[in-house]
Amino acid sequence: MMGWRFLLSRRWAGYLALTIVFALVCVLLAMWQLARRDEAVAEINRVAANFDAEPTPLADVLPELDSYDVSQEWLTVSMTGTYLVDDQVLVRNRPLGGDVGFDVLVPFRLENGDVFIVDRGWVPTGQEQDVPDAIPAAPTGTVTVVARLKAGEPHLDNRGAVAGQIATIELPVLADQVGLPTYTAAYGLLASEDPAPAERPTAVTKPQPDEGAHLSYTFQWFCFGLLGFVGLAYIVRQEYRRINEDDPEEQERAAERERKKRAKKSDADVEDEILDTRN
Repeated sequence: MMGWRFLLSRRWAGYLALTIVFALVCVLLAMWQLARRDEAVAEINRVAANFDAEPTPLADVLPELDSYDVSQEWLTVSMTGTYLVDDQVLVRNRPLGGDVGFDVLVPFRLENGDVFIVDRGWVPTGQEQDVPDAIPAAPTGTVTVVARLKAGEPHLDNRGAVAGQIATIELPVLADQVGLPTYTAAYGLLASEDPAPAERPTAVTKPQPDEGAHLSYTFQWFCFGLLGFVGLAYIVRQEYRRINEDDPEEQERAAERERKKRAKKSDADVEDEILDTRN
């Protein structure tokens, strides 16, 4: 009788190693999903804390041109100055409600001479051309702007754009185009302007709280890792029975399993009995 000694073979050691590797991969994927969920929860908390907060002067929130912390995302800030309408640019390929259009960026020169980039909102692509049919103009003269902070976007390779358009909100590039001291870490999503124009681009709406399915995926990956060991245990048990099928004790256990299988009624047997009683 070989018993369980077959598990000491190189082949079964390999099976165990593969199962462990599979389980570790599942754990890593579970932890990645858990981290994604933590990011989603943090974003929900930031929106809840910052989106509807009373406006704070921009200089108090961002004391330096390169100041910004992720905890300040969606924070409401106020500023007074004038729009540099001649330096307006469009950010292409911006989705909204299933449509694709442009974000309208207009540099805003503060009273101290610094420039803050304001995203005035979204406009749709034109009906017959790849540019908007019309862009609501920014108000002229001195304006008080309330905006919500967002981090600048990274550079995207191989993403060019025609004159007057950009592929991403890369603030250092915009600063070079403006040629004035400009905030390079954060820009603002327009909330309101005073005086308010007759019309403006479509404003950003408050993000709805949504953690996504990350927690569910986390549990699934943990379960997959556990199932790997369950599957290995099943295969080991089947191999044990095959190798030791000539052992009297194993033969007795096999016979007992067969008796239990025969004693258990199948669904078909139960249905036949019901039909017999009705007849």
